[in-house]
Amino acid sequence: MFANIKNGQISGRSVVFQRRKRICEAFLKVLWAEGFILGYKINKTNINQLKIFLKYNNNKPAIHSIRFLSRPSRRLYYSTKQIWKIDSNKYFIIFSTNQGLKSILECKKLQIGGEPFVAIN
Repeated sequence: MFANIKNGQISGRSVVFQRRKRICEAFLKVLWAEGFILGYKINKTNINQLKIFLKYNNNKPAIHSIRFLSRPSRRLYYSTKQIWKIDSNKYFIIFSTNQGLKSILECKKLQIGGEPFVAIN
């Protein structure tokens, strides 16, 4: 999904389509809440497809780069203390926690740790 969003923004599209999955919808909720996308909805003609509306600031993509942090071959986990050491002004990180997908700011507020999935700049 992130490659689809990245390629859509490079080509200047306003809308990209993605196969509907529960994990994708959870990621899109976090991205929408933090202002990286304009929104998303279920496609009317095909209910198994999501329609993602991309956001641009002065004709430049809102998402400059996406980097995957934790991989199946090398899992990373951060405790609450380690999360507080991360500068949240440089990177926006989405964590998988026991309470679902949360942004770095929510993890700091709730004082929970987890597995970092992606860092967005």
